[in-house]
Amino acid sequence: QVHLVESGGGLVQAGGSLRLSCTASGSFFSINAMGWYRQAPGKQRELVAHMISGGTTTYADSVKGRFTISRDNAKNTVYLQMNSLKHEDTSVYVCNVQLRVAVWSRITDCWGQGTPVAVSS
Repeated sequence: QVHLVESGGGLVQAGGSLRLSCTASGSFFSINAMGWYRQAPGKQRELVAHMISGGTTTYADSVKGRFTISRDNAKNTVYLQMNSLKHEDTSVYVCNVQLRVAVWSRITDCWGQGTPVAVSS
């Protein structure tokens, strides 16, 4: 069983900053990638930022230059530093971890419960 615990969401004024964190715990062999998605009411879930084990990152065009994803492999934790927040960043941010439960298993997607971020204009 793998558990993802997210924290760091909240209410912030436009132009402000927040830092999200997500820690994976439980029984698994390895983590392949960690990232963040977001889903606003009535909209599809979209990728915000993603980092694979080798360090390669991917960002949504709308957050490039403002958000930074990082990982602490020793803690199985991924962070999302969000600066210069805009009202349109308001959403529920969901952690995603791609991992192998065992050395022989396929890569599995695990999702957190989501942490809300609200940016007042």
